[in-house]
Amino acid sequence: MGTGRVTESRAPAGRQTSPVPMQAGRALKLLMTTRSINHMDLWRSKSPARYRFVTEEKAGGATFTPVRLADFVARQIVGRLRRAKHRVARVLDPAVGEGALLLSLLRELGEARAREIEVYGFDTNPGSLSVAEKAIRGTFPLARVHLQATDFLEYAGRPSRPLPLFCGADPRSGFDAVIANPPYVRTQIMGAAHAQSLAAHFGLAGRVDLYHAFILGMIEVLNPDGVAGFIVSNRFMTTRSGAAVRRALREGVRVEHVWDLGDTKLFDAAVLPAIVLLTKGEARGRANPAFTSVYRTEEPASCSARDPIEALARSGVVSVEDGRRFQVTHGSLHLTGDVDDVWRVATDGSETWLKTVAENTWRSFGDIGSIRVGIKTCADDVFIRSDWDAVAERGVPELLHPLTTHHVGRRFKADSPKLRRRILYPHVVNDRGLREPADLSRYPASAAYLEKHRPRLEARPYLMQAGRRWYEIWVPQDPGAWERAKLVFRDICDAPTFWMDLDGTVVNGDCYWLSPRAGIDTDRLWLALAVANSSFAEAFYDRRFHNKLYAGRRRFMTQYVESFPLPDPSRAESRAMVDLAKEIYRLTPSPAAKSLEMRLDDLVWRAFGVAQSKKSAGNGI
Repeated sequence: MGTGRVTESRAPAGRQTSPVPMQAGRALKLLMTTRSINHMDLWRSKSPARYRFVTEEKAGGATFTPVRLADFVARQIVGRLRRAKHRVARVLDPAVGEGALLLSLLRELGEARAREIEVYGFDTNPGSLSVAEKAIRGTFPLARVHLQATDFLEYAGRPSRPLPLFCGADPRSGFDAVIANPPYVRTQIMGAAHAQSLAAHFGLAGRVDLYHAFILGMIEVLNPDGVAGFIVSNRFMTTRSGAAVRRALREGVRVEHVWDLGDTKLFDAAVLPAIVLLTKGEARGRANPAFTSVYRTEEPASCSARDPIEALARSGVVSVEDGRRFQVTHGSLHLTGDVDDVWRVATDGSETWLKTVAENTWRSFGDIGSIRVGIKTCADDVFIRSDWDAVAERGVPELLHPLTTHHVGRRFKADSPKLRRRILYPHVVNDRGLREPADLSRYPASAAYLEKHRPRLEARPYLMQAGRRWYEIWVPQDPGAWERAKLVFRDICDAPTFWMDLDGTVVNGDCYWLSPRAGIDTDRLWLALAVANSSFAEAFYDRRFHNKLYAGRRRFMTQYVESFPLPDPSRAESRAMVDLAKEIYRLTPSPAAKSLEMRLDDLVWRAFGVAQSKKSAGNGI
């Protein structure tokens, strides 16, 4: 569970996921009918093998909140309550842990007020609750404290049939203030069956994160005009998987302020946190919420602060005491599009820039072809090898294909000398043009090799339970599409890395690929290659999506790349871009190719009508 251990040291956190868009009202209605789900049991018996030995802390989604961060969230909640002159009677932490967030909230309210307030909390870990109760009662001995070793989702989902909670306290009343660092448990740790059950109960779909359900639950139990402040992964703001939560927050409450804490490393684990402050009430017709983002930069600092939390009150490039520098950008939350759109910081400069680009955009990448993730075998050491001649006792398998992975990734053209690994691809195209498992009787060498590994391949229960043949790979692709020209690109990298594949390779699951739809001129693919590998693409990404990982790395996922713009192909700049992209491909690798890349980069910026700049929106543009 998300916890509140009182400590000044950074400690683990985590969160990532994937639900899909839904109607917020439907989600909250489903929330009212859910049955009990103990998230500490979600992972125990059916989780995939690679996650069976995770710590109990991680399996339960435990994240320990640094005191400085807890104090900041508490200060924002109390400030909003005071501005609204809202009388606080009941406060809640749905994932108490060891109590740091509640302690911060009570300190911010003041000892006199704390005596008048009822304090409520849930956690499935009795040991953590005991620590929390001792800390709260020791600091605020007159506070009325009700902590329950129960799953919050069970309580939030059954207000019409109250549970016997809190030693007689009325569980049907809502809360005036909610503060939380809700648990994050990934689908892989929960196990597929438990994740699907959770999704069904809460109106979510796809790969489920526990904290999504917690957010919906917190909205449900908040009183009218109540205030909630919570710390979550910033992934929900910018990925398709977080659309359900974004929709619920836009339609059911008023979001007051969002702080994207980016790569501040306030937690030890590889999570990029965000803080959301909201009030319960009508959300429509009000000004866009405030939005603050803070990300690492190498630009020279214009001011200083003690740490990233204190830096949030500054603007521009801020240095902190440990030597790091952060770009702090203040703007508003962009909410002018569809309710499922990604959340990002909007400034006057970034909105003007994006408007100019839109005026010079002909189509998007998604309009010329579908973007797919590569194949996933779930048994790579069986299907993927570089020593087939040595291991194939009955001859080299007939179903071998060249394989592209991120290891050979390079701009414009793959690093061919390293393209040595091949995949035994047990799927073929039938006479109707459809993919089907290969008939192994027609491929004796492949059959002999696979038969040798049959026990290992049959030990993939998810594949067998799905009614698949024992020798299939888990996520195949259409073999008929491999032969066509296609763009391949890396998922996570500092700068976009796209290359043209004209060799008919199979794309591995560590890359994505795009091939043009039927009837689309291949030159459109070359035009996309030119745009994707430009510094313009970096600037567009940072303004349009603003989703970076640690060390400035970007994620080039389907939902982002399909929105990349293309200029009108009939323009002179576009035709020149296509010719240059082809020439760079031919010359790569060479100094001449690098020189041409610079010329091509200039053309891309000109085609979209914006001034060239190496800085991103996260660096203050």
